[in-house]
Amino acid sequence: MPEKYKAMETNANMSDLSFETASESGRQVEVSHEEFCTGLPAGRFHLIVNPEKAQKYIKHRLFIVGIALPIIGLGTALSWSGYTWAGLPLIAIGFLLPRVVKAHAPKILLFLAQRELRTYRDALEFEIMEIRLR
Repeated sequence: MPEKYKAMETNANMSDLSFETASESGRQVEVSHEEFCTGLPAGRFHLIVNPEKAQKYIKHRLFIVGIALPIIGLGTALSWSGYTWAGLPLIAIGFLLPRVVKAHAPKILLFLAQRELRTYRDALEFEIMEIRLR
């Protein structure tokens, strides 16, 4: 990953997040999904996630726009038909859902990568995530 990208470092418990350039860490390694799933909680790896690419990937992978737009439409229809108090929360949920997912995209990516082989492969192939030794 080029040094000009700012990356997000995250550990296994996702509580300590900080920004750094990709070159400040150890060397990048290739690991299997099984080894990744067992080694990450043990603290053997240092993960670097590109937040911008993670946001785009998670937004596409979880089909956020396709979920948010019908929720907003249903809330608008309820509000116009006289059920204002039922429609307004749906409109708010529809507008907040993409923003919440965008804010937490690196954590969501890590969660999905630990559980799905496809997401793990995609994250490495599209250079969304780098795995380095500690």
